[in-house]
Amino acid sequence: MLLGLFRKKLAAELQYDGSDPGYAGLIEMIRSLNDGPGYPTAHDTQQAARKVLQSLFPPWLPGAFAVMFSKPFPQFSCRMNAWVTLVASQWLMGPSKINDVEIDGGQMGVGHGLLVKRCRYLEEAGCASVCVNTCKIPTQEFFMKDMGLPLQMTPDYDDFSCQFSFGKIPLEPEQDEVFAVACFEQCPNKASTKRLCHKVGLEELNKLEV
Repeated sequence: MLLGLFRKKLAAELQYDGSDPGYAGLIEMIRSLNDGPGYPTAHDTQQAARKVLQSLFPPWLPGAFAVMFSKPFPQFSCRMNAWVTLVASQWLMGPSKINDVEIDGGQMGVGHGLLVKRCRYLEEAGCASVCVNTCKIPTQEFFMKDMGLPLQMTPDYDDFSCQFSFGKIPLEPEQDEVFAVACFEQCPNKASTKRLCHKVGLEELNKLEV
């Protein structure tokens, strides 16, 4: 059901559906969102992906959550969103578990984290820029700007795990190692002349809107 809903919203953005009805077709669509001619910059892809995320919820819900939960009850909101993400996203990312993480101020956020043990989305896409532009950045912005809840996502490109830290402000791109990652060997768009993954390097920041 969740796969069908997400795919429907993604198809509405792309104006086409994938050729395969299963997960492979979804990854085909995600690659089009990242590399298609309608999305020439990383920023274009990130904003489109965030719009797809927004379309999964009633328009009033994110703002209401920010006012009713995120601001007055930040710790509860972090724990709740970690659990909701665990339940709602395993079909997309694979097995996950709730854990404790360091949050802003150097404090330990009990139950504020979600560790994706081996992200299926990242592994199937085989591309760091797909991870950054269609998942990490738009998801962080959705929670921070729409839900009023800081979220830092830290993918590990060696073992394909990913740490969600609710209640922690994301790193600036200049400090975030994902913006300096080498292109994966299995990346469909790997360019032998480029060390950095296409559409992820810090040079892309010059194209972003303020």
